Amino acid sequence: MNYDFSKIKACAEKNKSWFNDEISLLRTGRATPSLVENIKVDYYGVKSPLKSVASIAIEDARTLRVKPWAADMIMPIEQAVRASELGIQAVTEKDIVRIIFPELTGERRKSLLKILNGKLEESRISLRRERDETWRDIQDKEKEGEIGEDEKFRFKDELQKIVDEAVKKLEGTASKKEEEIKN
Repeated sequence: MNYDFSKIKACAEKNKSWFNDEISLLRTGRATPSLVENIKVDYYGVKSPLKSVASIAIEDARTLRVKPWAADMIMPIEQAVRASELGIQAVTEKDIVRIIFPELTGERRKSLLKILNGKLEESRISLRRERDETWRDIQDKEKEGEIGEDEKFRFKDELQKIVDEAVKKLEGTASKKEEEIKN
């Protein structure tokens, strides 16, 4: 008999996706469109993400160029960028908005690393919680006689391999982000 590990695998994948989304918001020394693409811009009375009202391009390591699709969106974009809590400046030039990111200070880098480690721990806890739930299910199946004791321990080993692999991927992603923040 085989145990269906699809629930924990789906949880691991969802967890990885959440973690990647969360850490993409952590600003490193580099300006990337993902840092600003979800800033809400007032688009004719509707709050829309910046990426849906303009194109966002990297100009250099600390500058993004935002080109709105409608010329009358320049001011709302500039206001939304300034109102965001990212600590960035918006400079308007003709039909584009330049978003300038300041240099990261040592103190800010430390706080970003702390946030990164917190997000990583949240992901680990979520995986452990799902692992414990799956383990309880396996134990219940053994008590009900659906599986034998040998199978129970084989499933436990398989479960732990899935969790270890997921944690390893998360830690790999976190270490890459940590390097970005430090440099």
